[in-house]
Amino acid sequence: MANETVFKRYPGNPIITPSAVPRANSIHNSAIVKEAGGYKGLFRVDEISMEYTLHYGESSDGISWAIQPERIQMAGGPPGIVMTNYSYDPRITRLEDAYYITWCNSDEHGPCIGLAVTRDFKTFEQGENPLPPANRNAVLFPRRINGKYAMLHRPSDRSHTAFGDVFYAASPDLIHWGEHRFVLGPTSGWQSIKTGPGPHPIETPEGWLLFYHGVWMSCNGFIYSMGAALLDLDEPWRVIHRTKDYLLYPTELYERVGDVPNVIFPSAATLENDGRTVRVYYGCADTCISMAEAELADVLEFVKTHGY
Repeated sequence: MANETVFKRYPGNPIITPSAVPRANSIHNSAIVKEAGGYKGLFRVDEISMEYTLHYGESSDGISWAIQPERIQMAGGPPGIVMTNYSYDPRITRLEDAYYITWCNSDEHGPCIGLAVTRDFKTFEQGENPLPPANRNAVLFPRRINGKYAMLHRPSDRSHTAFGDVFYAASPDLIHWGEHRFVLGPTSGWQSIKTGPGPHPIETPEGWLLFYHGVWMSCNGFIYSMGAALLDLDEPWRVIHRTKDYLLYPTELYERVGDVPNVIFPSAATLENDGRTVRVYYGCADTCISMAEAELADVLEFVKTHGY
């Protein structure tokens, strides 16, 4: 099976453009979850002031969205921990009885991972930053592993990181994190410069399915694409399979042209009601949001047969 036959882009892409929010310069790299009554999301909005803010949105079908013009606010948090005006690239994980949000909460000390919880998407409570700067990408697993909360994260630096390895971390309480294990990093081709975790891993009988971004350098700059890996269910730092071939590569005009050209950045994935179809929502060229669908069985087969 060739990679272009696994994921089918939605014909109406991009599904969300800057016109969805009055002060938006761009909307991209956002988090979406599916509920019984529809879809909810937190959207990265780069405002015309070039502050990066998170906005709540909802949809009945996951395609047509109503996004609030005002940025979300935190109801509270530990002393000295605040949501900054440079908050971006969120992920959402449904974990036990709540939704947990991780995002890049950047300040003068560099990019840092923020953590917050909500049960209704109306009130958000910020927690301790789980990891110190610099770190740019993080996502929680949707259940505890070996009795502990689990996270995938990607250490970074203050600039446009020219390196990128994904690590695993565990915590008894969402505050104290340790047990750091290397998971995967750059290899060759489309993922030769850096990698980073995408949506929260999807549990399957064959392992945790992780969509991730990989970056390589062309004569025209960085190019971001999407691949996938299967991680061991009990030891998620152990990679069972990993794609050597990409699953999505920026080929469409809306993926190639924008504030940052040639970017596919997967940040949300939902398993649809049929239990067979997986949707991936991804940022395009740091400007808009698109969606692609695939049969879960086809994705798993591709990962197992087109990998290292």
